[in-house]
Amino acid sequence: MNYSVDQDPNRTLTLVLYVLYIIAIFTGGLFAIIALIINYVKRTDVQGSIFESHFTWQIRTFWWYLAWTLFAFSPFLLLIFTGSNLDSSTMVVIFGWIFCFITIVVTFIWGLYRGRIQT
Repeated sequence: MNYSVDQDPNRTLTLVLYVLYIIAIFTGGLFAIIALIINYVKRTDVQGSIFESHFTWQIRTFWWYLAWTLFAFSPFLLLIFTGSNLDSSTMVVIFGWIFCFITIVVTFIWGLYRGRIQT
């Protein structure tokens, strides 16, 4: 049987989902949620094909990114709402933003690393 991956409609869907995840960076994650829903709905259609690993990777990456983002913002939010005076609130905001920025940068680097090395 001669099977061409280039003519497979699942290939187009997989590429569209990657584009949605990229656009999600600029839309506050809205398009990532749409892509995730499509990933889950169409997951059975790609089962047993080369695209199954792509769908699995996209789903895992979404959940890891969400977990790291919540981890990054949780101390920031906790510290902001517990500050008692203006000076402590200012310091809390500064340290919260620094912690958040470092966590997001580390998560981004981890995502790049995961994307380039296939297991």
